[in-house]
Amino acid sequence: MPRRQFSVWISILFFLFVISSNILAQKETTVVHPNWSKNASIYEVNIRQYTPEGTFKAFQKHVPELKKMGIGIIWIMPINPIGERNRKGSLGSYYSVEDYKAINPEFGTLNDFKNLVNEIHREGMHVIIDWVANHTSWDNVLTKTNPGFYKKDSLGNFVPPVADWTDVIALNYNNPNLWIYMENTMEYWVKECNIDGFRCDVASMVPTPFWDFVRKELEKIKPVFMLAEAESPALQKHAFDMTYAWEFHNILKEIYNGKMTVNDLDKYYKKEENNYNPDAYRMVFTTNHDENSWNGTVFQRFGDAVKTFAVLCGVVKGMPLVYSGQEAGLNKPLRFFDKDTIDWKKSSFRSLYTELFHLKLNNKALWNGLSGGEMERVKTNNDDKIFSFVREKGNDKVFVVFNLSPGKQKVEINDDKITGSYKDFFSNNNLSLKSNYNSELPAWGYKVFVK
Repeated sequence: MPRRQFSVWISILFFLFVISSNILAQKETTVVHPNWSKNASIYEVNIRQYTPEGTFKAFQKHVPELKKMGIGIIWIMPINPIGERNRKGSLGSYYSVEDYKAINPEFGTLNDFKNLVNEIHREGMHVIIDWVANHTSWDNVLTKTNPGFYKKDSLGNFVPPVADWTDVIALNYNNPNLWIYMENTMEYWVKECNIDGFRCDVASMVPTPFWDFVRKELEKIKPVFMLAEAESPALQKHAFDMTYAWEFHNILKEIYNGKMTVNDLDKYYKKEENNYNPDAYRMVFTTNHDENSWNGTVFQRFGDAVKTFAVLCGVVKGMPLVYSGQEAGLNKPLRFFDKDTIDWKKSSFRSLYTELFHLKLNNKALWNGLSGGEMERVKTNNDDKIFSFVREKGNDKVFVVFNLSPGKQKVEINDDKITGSYKDFFSNNNLSLKSNYNSELPAWGYKVFVK
């Protein structure tokens, strides 16, 4: 072989080795999930809008209902005082933190919060709080005590992290003393109030090594659960149990709008398999506080497919999220900077979520990460419109079929993976299958069979 050609082949082989090594390194992880998270669903609490009072005490009365619904983790939006300088709206953004070691007086007292955490624990659930490590309010106490913690422009002025975020200023993680301060304040809430972890706002805007450091230190106190508002696989190598499945959410929106099909969902899952550790939790959702306030309600975004996508989030690989009021059929975008109480009306969504989350609690096939079963795609007669898969773990199995289209579809399946005796989850009818399944599903229709 000519020397030049040999050199080219060596370069190609080295390149492939580097790529494969990076993928393997990316898939390695030191994160050990708390045992209680393995079959959990998560619920986001907007204290301000939850009750007319907007307090911890008022919300605490609702905790038993969340337990009945099958929730495992309660995520509470920021509990800290909100800055007044450059405040947006009449009450300001929860994410404009004035003091990391204090409680927002609008919500109550430190003892009120401790009582709430204790009540959540008594009900057998766990609680994480929202943590805003990337920026603070303009009048945060640190601007006076530690101005060196902040990024500044050429004139020495504090600067927002994003031009539109005019009510906050950016922290500077090039300062190692900020790392110590921030970790110590996070440690304070774990020790003082016995919380179980954190949901970390815009986590990818903060250096990943900082989060790696934080996780290691917090684990010295107790096993914690860490959720990153980000999608970077690197964040789940040493720091976070779970990241947002934003791309999954956006694909669902595009499928509903007719701009994508099930084929795009298949491509997404192939990419997920390549990019993420198989034990990395991914949070799946139809809405959250950002989507609801800025992009409209689930009914505005998903129309007739709202329940379809809610069920899909309950059975795919990942941890399903419910945002405050979804179980009551929340049909208004909640104002973000002002008071806007949730209308707690009766809704079929409460029973739907209750059924789904109790199924997740009890059927190991639907558990999170490696505790659950992998999604094995089932081939159908119409793969761009019909999304079907099985998940199996031990003696538990789930077989699902979704029509992700606005028209009625015939479903024809011939696949040995579906063989078994099942119960139709929503009708309780028994069904015995060999390798064939034939049916007709209405627009956005679905079937969930469990074993």
